Amino acid sequence: MKEIIPDIDRWLASGEQVAVARVVGVEGSGPRDPGAAMAVSASGEVAGSVSGGCVEGAVVTEALEVLQSGQARLRTFGYSDDEAFAVGLTCGGTLHILIEPLDW
Repeated sequence: MKEIIPDIDRWLASGEQVAVARVVGVEGSGPRDPGAAMAVSASGEVAGSVSGGCVEGAVVTEALEVLQSGQARLRTFGYSDDEAFAVGLTCGGTLHILIEPLDW
């Protein structure tokens, strides 16, 4: 989480909204451990990683929707899910990712 703070500070200083996605659970084999974080600015800039690239694109889309709605959401990506396979999560595990608007 610490590595994304400078980007978050910069985005907030420029008046942008920010969403933060965090791995809150892993079942089986996962690319990142719980606590891994990614921030997404309203303009689509990204800092950090929740999956080492496997589901980042889908999480960015979710984060932008969270910024539009203002409502946090919990998303699950797993190998058996058609969507997860389509975005490249092939490690065999399941990731639970909490995506929420940042309100500092």
